[in-house]
Amino acid sequence: MSNPVEEQAPFALSDASVARIDGLIAQYPTKASAVMPCIWVIMDELGHVPPGGVDLLVEKLEITPARVHVILTFYMMFRSEPQAEYTLQICHNISCHIMGARPLIAHLEKKLGIRMGERTPDGKFQLEGAECLGACGHGPCLQLGKHLYEYLTPAKADALLDDLRRGEIPRADTDREGVE
Repeated sequence: MSNPVEEQAPFALSDASVARIDGLIAQYPTKASAVMPCIWVIMDELGHVPPGGVDLLVEKLEITPARVHVILTFYMMFRSEPQAEYTLQICHNISCHIMGARPLIAHLEKKLGIRMGERTPDGKFQLEGAECLGACGHGPCLQLGKHLYEYLTPAKADALLDDLRRGEIPRADTDREGVE
């Protein structure tokens, strides 16, 4: 009997994404220079870079698997494992900490019934800590994919969760309304 954990789904990337990767490679002076944008193409379609994606990058960019893995593991925005539908990365570095990240994290953990690093049982939400999201004067902040939400309060976080539960990804809100 086979172990389902050991079995991997076959790698499939759309023809459009493969064409995007080929187009990106053509824009760089060396194939290897296109590794990060090519990772984004795979992430945009699949949400993570599975082993087959690594193999594709190795073949197309003429680089080693180690080079791809270094980039996948160094940058926190890249994923090699499937994630929740919505991975909320909350900055907990010093600036956001001073501006209220701890109470915000506690609120989100209570609201979602999970702790940092965990995923909700339905696979919809995941909470992660982030060392810095580069918005030190706008904290506390949260990143969702390529969207950065600044000046977060528990009320704004609740509104964001409500929108996400409806399948809507709201525009990032950076106004200071409601922030004391």
